[in-house]
Amino acid sequence: MSRQFLINKPEGKIMGVCAGIADYFGIDATLVRIAFVLAAICGFGSPILIYLIIGLVAPAIR
Repeated sequence: MSRQFLINKPEGKIMGVCAGIADYFGIDATLVRIAFVLAAICGFGSPILIYLIIGLVAPAIR
């Protein structure tokens, strides 16, 4: 049984990437969002670019 990463737009705030990551790993989406904000602050904006790429490339929940 293989799992596939899917964007969760119904439960997402912007593009559903953080909600999709939370669903994939089975954790709370709030924790993923906080980690993303911290990474964006410490990562000089590169996590924002990665977020946008994932949001445009990954398939969404139907």
